[in-house]
Order: sequence, then C-alpha cells, then structure tokens
Amino acid sequence: MSTVQQEPLVTMRGIEKVFVGVRANAEVDFDLDRGEVHTLLGENGAGKSTLMNILSGLYTPDSGSIAVKGLPQAFRSPRDAIRAGIGMVHQHFMLVPTLSVWENVALGLEGNSILMDKDLIVKRIRDIQDRYGIHVDPMTPVWQISIGEQQRVAIIKALYRNAEILILDEPTSVLTPQEARALFETIRQITAERHGVVFISHKLDEVMDISDRITVLRKGRKVATLPVAEVTKESLAEMMVGRKVVFQVGKTLQNPGRVALEARDLVVRGDRGRTRVDHFSLDVRQKELLGLAGVSGNGQEELCDALAGIRKIEAGSIKVDGYELAGRPIREFQKRGVSYIPADRMGTGLVRGMNLRENIALRKYWRKEFTRFRFFIHWENIAGRTGQLVERFGVVHPGLGYPARMLSGGNLQKLMLARELTDDPKVVIAVQPTWGLDVSATLFVRETLLEQRDKGAGVLLVSDDLEEILSLSDRIAVIHNGRLMGLVEDPDSVTEEQLGLMMAGTCLEEFRPHSAEAPFAPGKVV
Repeated sequence: MSTVQQEPLVTMRGIEKVFVGVRANAEVDFDLDRGEVHTLLGENGAGKSTLMNILSGLYTPDSGSIAVKGLPQAFRSPRDAIRAGIGMVHQHFMLVPTLSVWENVALGLEGNSILMDKDLIVKRIRDIQDRYGIHVDPMTPVWQISIGEQQRVAIIKALYRNAEILILDEPTSVLTPQEARALFETIRQITAERHGVVFISHKLDEVMDISDRITVLRKGRKVATLPVAEVTKESLAEMMVGRKVVFQVGKTLQNPGRVALEARDLVVRGDRGRTRVDHFSLDVRQKELLGLAGVSGNGQEELCDALAGIRKIEAGSIKVDGYELAGRPIREFQKRGVSYIPADRMGTGLVRGMNLRENIALRKYWRKEFTRFRFFIHWENIAGRTGQLVERFGVVHPGLGYPARMLSGGNLQKLMLARELTDDPKVVIAVQPTWGLDVSATLFVRETLLEQRDKGAGVLLVSDDLEEILSLSDRIAVIHNGRLMGLVEDPDSVTEEQLGLMMAGTCLEEFRPHSAEAPFAPGKVV
C-alpha cells in the first residue's frame, strides 16, 4: 500500500478578515481532503460563515493564502471559485421561485446563449439525480416544490457546475428526519467519488454522525482540528464556548391553567392568494408550551402571523383570555399580551436600517414609560432599557446607535428575543426562535421560553428541530399543508419517526395504537 500523502483539495493558511474593527477570522488554517466530510463548528460570530464565504469567493481575505488541489488561488468573485470546482449551498437557497428547476440550474452558466439546449440540460440534471440519488422534477416551478426539494435543486446546481468541493451551510435546519437521512446518503455518495464536503451545523448529534474531521472556531480563531473519533458532544461544546455546557434544560412539570390562546377554524391566505391555513384549530393553555411541528412552508408562518394580528384571516376566531381579537388592530393584540417572535427576523421582526434602540422601541414606543408629555418618544429611557436588554441577552454589537444590519444573524435573533420576552406576556408565539443560534445561545433561549411558561404564559413554539419540540413541549401539534395532522398529548409517547411521517402528511390516526390507554388525540383532522 502506498504511503504517499495526497495533496488536499483545499488548503487555507493564515486567513485574516476584519469588518468595521471586528476581527472575524484571525490567522485561521483549514484543510479539506478528498473523500472527506470536514465540519466547521463554532458559536455565532465565531467566523465559520466568513471563512467559507472567503473560500467560495464572496469575500476576499485581508491576508492569508488559499490553494485548491495544490494550485494557489486569489478569488475575486464566486465565479472564480466555481471555476476552481467550489460550490456553496447557503442556508437560504439562492433560487428564483418563478423559474422551473432546470431553469434555476442553468441560470448563470458560462457560455449560455439566449437559446439554451433545454433537452441537453434536463438530461444532464437527470444523470446527476440518478448518480447521487437526489430526485426532483426538472420541469416543476421552484415555488411549487417543498423546502427539502429546493435544497436538492441547490445541490444539483453545484454538482452541475462540476463542483468537487461542496460547502453546506446548516443543511438540515429545514428538513424532516427522513429528508436529513436522505441528504446524508447523498453526502456519502459525493465523498465516495473522492469529492470533499465542508459541513456547517449547530446540531452536534448529526455532526458526530456525518463528520470525518471537525474544526472548532471561537471568536475568529481556530481552537482545534480533530478526527471525529477523538471528540464527544460535550468536548465539542466546551471547545465552542470555552466552558462546560449542560445540554438538558431544566424543564419542570406544570399544571396547565385555563386557555390563554384559542384559535377556531382559521382560514388564512398566503402572499400569493392561495389558502395556506385550512380550518385550523388549537388551544394553548396557561403554563403550557405547545410545540407545533411541520416542514417549513406548510402554513405555520401564515398561521402565526394571523395569531399575532399581522395577517388578515379569511374566517375563524382568535381569542386571548376569552377576548375576541379577530379583525382587531395589531396593537390590540399587543395590549392583550401577545408577544411574537417571527421566523423572518429581518423582514417582519426587525428593520435593517434602524439602530438597536429604535428596533427595541418598535413595538413599545407608545407605552407610558417610553413617552414624555404623551406625544414625544423618551429616547433616554429607551436607550437605558436597550442597554439592559442587550447585556442580559448577550447581544454582541458595535454600539446601540449602529443599524441592525451590522449584527450577525444570531445577534439579530437575540435582539428580537430581548424585545419580545421581557414584559411577562400572556401569550408567546415563537417561530424558529433558536434557528441559527449556537449551543449556549440556544440553551438560553429554550430556558427563557420555559421561564415564560412557568410564569404563567401560554407558549406556542414552532420549530423545524424535532429534538427541540420533543424536549420542550407539554403537547405537540403537527401541521401539513395548512391542516392539523393531530395532537400528541404526551410527547414521551411519540418518536421522531412518527412525527416525521405526520410532517409528511400522515394523519396520526393511521398509526394510533388501538389501546384505550393510548396518549394520543387526533385533534381536528380535515
């Protein structure tokens, strides 16, 4: 057997990158070998995405060197990186919804004329699908396919361009367990062909499952690079945050009180005019955390927009503490104690161009403590409150007067949580509240939600993370195509597999035990 060491696919040495005085990468070294899955781990702001954005040509490093297959590179754009065989699948897939799958794959190809050879492109797409087991109809418009299928399109697009180096940024955050397993099979097929995969994730279980090596970054610096056989979840978390991390949240049993939020037969349309919520009913009680599981894009965001008063309902009823709010102004929802953490943190939750103080004041400026002489905003009080909140929630920021767009995704989420979870609301609607957060921040958010529940609030938690749903929920509802698939009264009685099947459209009744002692309730299944 030959002992000659093959040249790495990627060699990055001494990478430095500074943004507005913040050192995002500090002398970082990183390698990727052929046939390897190399995972990047780190807290928000640790420098993972910056490092991979440099490798994919989105950023240029301030100093350091990059070599691909032994050849020095100086990428000036993503096109340069693509030519070198690098493809990146971002958390938010860069696809055009109105175009078909094959048109999205072909979009931006070098040498394309106005008259593209559609049949040839479709044939090659099908060849890639057969080769890697990632199937989706090339003729279907992207807006008509699921989130999981959109991810497959993004991967096909990279492979179509002959990518030998595939960067996957939080690839399982929007997938069911079954879809995640299918993705892992695709990754293994890709690495079996001697390609390399860089895997970025916050889910330590899946990191341990799919990785060959793991590199941990903290505050822009590399802490260690180790084979997966030499680490544990606990040791990885400790390297990420610099201290021991307790994974289990301190969830205590509570006796739910009266109904805090009651929704009956809700019908809600989406932005395209299609019915996204179809006669959906649920109750959230005081001192209860109700988890709502579902694959992203199945109506849960439209449902929560309606429950928070920011989207009109076509039919149905919404009550908080017995008070009818359907058709009422959004401020009435706020006054009745409804707090909302939307999934779209920069479109619905925060305003990019406003500074931190202004974003904290957005849903509170009319309150007595934030006004003077009834008509003027009391900016000194707002500034003081903002300072307290960003410190408590650990928001890393350059200054309270800087615009929100200067913050990382994780810190934007923390800023929104700080605004919504500190006034003892009666109802908390949280949609993907830990999405994009690191281990310690995730634990903090989960504990804060449970704290709100323990204080007496009714909490509706919408999450794609089944581990989060199972560990936090007192009851679990499942949504598919805007309809309720069923209610699980005892989360300990259901498996991730069963929830995954329900999320894919299987009614709970179809695998409900026949025993009278069964802890399931079908809910209203339409």
